[in-house]
Amino acid sequence: MKEKVFMSWKWVDDQIEELAERLKDKKLRYISGIPRGGLIPAIMLSHKLGVTYIPFDEAKKYGRHDIRFKNEDILLVDDICDSGVTLEKAPGVWTAVLHYKPHTSCFQPSMWADIHEGNEWLIYPWETKDSDTIQDYLKTNNYEFNKYK
Repeated sequence: MKEKVFMSWKWVDDQIEELAERLKDKKLRYISGIPRGGLIPAIMLSHKLGVTYIPFDEAKKYGRHDIRFKNEDILLVDDICDSGVTLEKAPGVWTAVLHYKPHTSCFQPSMWADIHEGNEWLIYPWETKDSDTIQDYLKTNNYEFNKYK
């Protein structure tokens, strides 16, 4: 089993501040979050920047099919880019994460607050302390990546 590292709310607040600083000059129209891990950081960033939060299903629709939007108009947020699979299959929009693990990821987000070089399992304050060290979608065969298309 992987070692677990517990992130604090203070750490999350600091990373949201870091991302907000990098994004302050961007002309974002909307922010959305990948369910589940990206929802809280996306809402925090939305409040910090004063940018409208939209549900993930709306971001999917705008990101791929609505020609009124450029990719840079919508920021899609997740807590971590670990394997990269979730963000790789997500709508074609800007992406931001709290943690990026370049040594394990098949995808590079548009921006990140912190790089994590280790293989520990990172647990964020909104997760349960006894969370499994495996992505939920890897535990079941019912997960369909096509839902992001």
